This record gives sequence, C-alpha cells and structure tokens, in this order.
Amino acid sequence: MLGLLAFVSMLLILERMFFFQRVKISIGDLLLGLANHVRKGAFAEALHEAARAPGPAARVAHAVLMRKNLPRRDLRDVAQEAGQLEVPRMERNLRALYGIALVAPLVGMLGTVSGLTKTFMEVSEDKGFASQAEMSGGVYESLVTTGLGLAVAIAVYLFYLYFYGRVKRMVHRIERTGVEMVNIVCDAREQAEIVSFREEAEEISSKEEKTAKK
Repeated sequence: MLGLLAFVSMLLILERMFFFQRVKISIGDLLLGLANHVRKGAFAEALHEAARAPGPAARVAHAVLMRKNLPRRDLRDVAQEAGQLEVPRMERNLRALYGIALVAPLVGMLGTVSGLTKTFMEVSEDKGFASQAEMSGGVYESLVTTGLGLAVAIAVYLFYLYFYGRVKRMVHRIERTGVEMVNIVCDAREQAEIVSFREEAEEISSKEEKTAKK
C-alpha cells in the first residue's frame, strides 16, 4: 500500500513540475511587449502575442485585450474573473498530494499494528513461548512500515508546500498582470481620445483661419 502511495505521489509531483516549468514566463517582458503594441494601436499584434505566450498570466492579458472597449471598472471585473478561472488549473492535484501526506502515516501505523498482531499470534500459537528471532521479526516489520509511512508523508508534504508556494506567487503575478493590462489599455485609449480631440481642434482652427482670410 505504501508503495502504491509513493508511486502515485511521484506521478503527481512530476505532473506539477512539468506544469510549472511549461507556464514559466517573464511577466515584465510580456507586459512591456503588449504595452508597446497597445500604445501603437496594434491590438491585433497584442492579441497574437498574448495568445502565443504560455501561462495563466498571458491568458488573463488576452481576456482583457479581447474586451478592450469596456469601461475601466468592467475591465477590472474581466481581469478578476479570468484570473479566478486560472486558479483551479494551478491548484490541480495539490489536494491529492495533501491527502497522501495525511494518509501515508496512517498506513504506516496500520502496518505497525499488523506486524505486532502477527507477532502476538505466533506467540499464542506456541503457547506463550516464542524465539527471539520470531519476536524481533515482528517488531522489525512494525518499525519498517512506520518509518516508510513517515518518510513518504514528509517528502510528499514538502513538495506540497513547495507547489503551494508556487501557486501563491503565480496568483500574485496574475493579479499584477490584470491590473497592469487594465491600466495599459485604458491609458492608451484615453491618450488616443486626447490626440483625436487635438486633431479635431487643429482642423477647426485651420478652417476658421481660412475663412477669416477670405
């Protein structure tokens, strides 16, 4: 039973390690590239870059860019909802690892009880007499199962804490990406409105000057 728990936990740990390695990305470089596209008004290029980048932060940025015309408050809600959808993916299999860390010592204790029960049964069959080898064999089996259960539990729990910390850091990066993308999109939109208003004002002024000369 302990061997099965160790094997399953190893598979879960490898899956999580591959996941976090696959979604590893520089948030600063991603935001910088998207900001350059957005300021130029190249939203198609920004969408393409966000869709091509791996990881949950890139998907949050993509969700914000897809709804770039919404007001700032609505864009914040979009970023928050997109981030919440990414949390289950990041926390996948963590509950199973935590469960194995809790169950493994109990399985070890079950082996301890089984070993001691076997020893006392042998003693009772021999009418209260048992050799030292028989007694030590049962005690040895009990200690080994307890030790293996604790070893599996400690190793799995340490990996669980490590992955839990990675998830917390990724959630913080997702929140930062959402806030930054909302600010980038809204600031670029306001700047474009200012430039458009300025061009209209200059055009009106130019027409008035021409009319005054006539």
